Amino acid sequence: MSSAKQRRIDHRALRPGVEYEFDKLLISREVSRGAVTRMLVELAEQHGWELDRLRLGPDGTRRVQLRRRIIRQRFAYTL
Repeated sequence: MSSAKQRRIDHRALRPGVEYEFDKLLISREVSRGAVTRMLVELAEQHGWELDRLRLGPDGTRRVQLRRRIIRQRFAYTL
């Protein structure tokens, strides 16, 4: 990824039984709209992220929040 973003990953449950992992990106105004679109599409296709929120700041920076579902594997115990 480029140096045009900063990352922070959180985990939380929006409703019982469903957990999501959140990733926040800060994308500089110098990055073109097409490049941002390509980057977000790549994250969605390759890593399973989906767009949760996008805020365009007055200075042109983009604050993007991505999310993906956390799937927990349940262990089957045999006796």
